Amino acid sequence: MELVFYTTSQCHLCELAEALLVSTPMQEPIPVDAIDIAQSTELVERYGTRIPVLRRNDTGAELDWPFDRDQLLDFLQP
Repeated sequence: MELVFYTTSQCHLCELAEALLVSTPMQEPIPVDAIDIAQSTELVERYGTRIPVLRRNDTGAELDWPFDRDQLLDFLQP
């Protein structure tokens, strides 16, 4: 599994989500690709009011902020 983390600069909520992601203990490391939505009009239209958003590459499932550690761990279950 890999994750895409949709974010943008100067986004306080994105910083909170990133801190939660980094501090959550995982059984094995999960690669995370951070994407700045400001680089794409399509991404701004899709995620502009939803960021931060985590997306699983294997299932396409998305987790919108706000989420807590338990919700994150549930989202990451196979």
